[in-house]
Amino acid sequence: MKAVIQRVSSAQVDVDGECVGKIEKGLLVLLGVGENDTEREADLLAAKTAKLRIFTDENDKMNLSLGDIGGSVLVISNFTLYGDCSHGRRPSFFSAARPEKAEPLYEYFCDKIQSGGVENVQKGVFGADMKVSLLNDGPVTLVIDTDDLK
Repeated sequence: MKAVIQRVSSAQVDVDGECVGKIEKGLLVLLGVGENDTEREADLLAAKTAKLRIFTDENDKMNLSLGDIGGSVLVISNFTLYGDCSHGRRPSFFSAARPEKAEPLYEYFCDKIQSGGVENVQKGVFGADMKVSLLNDGPVTLVIDTDDLK
């Protein structure tokens, strides 16, 4: 699994002009599921995401986690994180999991974040054309690949 994690002051996702997920202070997670990913990768990434200490404390040090600040998470499925741009000008997505595998792992990841102590977990609509807006805080943006966590 791959994730682009952004610390946000707010974020929202709209589908067909309707807001389907919205958070205030917390994390926007763009989540890509790879063809070889399993619940093990989702467990690793969810635990890492929920406990990341990337919010500032009273000394302006990145020392606090989502739980420490009562933050929320907005998770957006994003197969394009597995885009291979090494040949030609059009990316290939052969490494991305097919929807029938990716969607259950996306849902599982969201459930694991919530059971890991994050009360407010919002989601986009898997496979939909989504419009995501955010106010990046910092900016703080991290990229995590579960291949690096094993």
